[in-house]
Amino acid sequence: MALSPLNQRRWRNFKANRRALWSLILFAVLFGVTLFAELLANDKPLLVSYRGALHAPFLRFYSEQDFGGDFQTEANYRSAEVQCLIVTGGLVECFDDPEGIAQAVAAGSFDTMIEGFEKGWMIWAPIPYSYNTINDLGGKAAPSAPDGDHWLGTDDASRDVLARVIYGFRLSVAFALMVSALTSVIGIAAGAVQGYFGGRVDLIFQRFLEIWGGIPTLYVIIIFFAAFDRSFWLLVAIMVAFGWTGLIGVVRAEFLRARNFEYVRAARALGVPDRTIIFRHVLPNAMVATLTMMPFIVTGTIGSLAALDYLGFGLPPELPSLGQLSRQAQQNLQMPSLAFVTFFTFATMLSLLVFIFEGVRDAFDPRKTFQ
Repeated sequence: MALSPLNQRRWRNFKANRRALWSLILFAVLFGVTLFAELLANDKPLLVSYRGALHAPFLRFYSEQDFGGDFQTEANYRSAEVQCLIVTGGLVECFDDPEGIAQAVAAGSFDTMIEGFEKGWMIWAPIPYSYNTINDLGGKAAPSAPDGDHWLGTDDASRDVLARVIYGFRLSVAFALMVSALTSVIGIAAGAVQGYFGGRVDLIFQRFLEIWGGIPTLYVIIIFFAAFDRSFWLLVAIMVAFGWTGLIGVVRAEFLRARNFEYVRAARALGVPDRTIIFRHVLPNAMVATLTMMPFIVTGTIGSLAALDYLGFGLPPELPSLGQLSRQAQQNLQMPSLAFVTFFTFATMLSLLVFIFEGVRDAFDPRKTFQ
């Protein structure tokens, strides 16, 4: 679908801002890569060939019995026994010397050939650890420094830091974009109605906002998490419920200013519905001031999530969180790699988002034209 002339001008203005354009490209690459985190960091094989049939353990549940084992629980693909069962097709007793048998089959020197035998194989992710994988450090204390197995080291629970950063980046950005989008829609709609109609509507709404804004959000989160189990969606709902007031002041001021413009009066005189005037004629003029606040809303949401996770009132502990990583960095000063990883992750994420929204703001500003 072709863009309108106005949107084409906005896109040209955005592309002219090289910092915003390259920030958008870099952020899109980073976020796009993390969307496929399960293919990058996983403690389950991406693909398994067993007796000639292909399986995708990172997508489906397979018990050990599915590979010729004894247990109905999910197969532990990192164990030597399960790997031996897969490689040998479950046709050989692997529990005496699983590593030796698997190595012999892989080297082609397995002399107990069985009719119909087909050697199995597994394809692993580049990082063979998920965000919650507890790793065997071979006697080293956790957290451990970066090495060949763990490129950014491990945290104090022996979990791979790089895997947690990948999953945590995706979770933080998805949370921030979701909360920011919902709060913006509600806040813009409420501010538009309040500023456009003014009078008693504006007065009643202002008194409600004074009461609602005085409720301590942190206490509400603590109460809800004490009554209900912590969850991603519950935290999203609470953040939206108390974050939608952030844009009302800016949108209300723009509508109070524009409601008496000549074109608005003319539209009213012609019988144009209020809804059409609000969203088609007045709101586009208020978008510049609104978009000016967007970088602060998005980055503030990420910071709020990190702060809540740092204090222990954020996401469930089993989910990957950059805030939890920050707390571990503070508790393990003897391992500075944790602090450096956390700092550079937050600095990169927030800087790119700020640069992008600065470009969007300038693109929507009719007074700015870039050549």
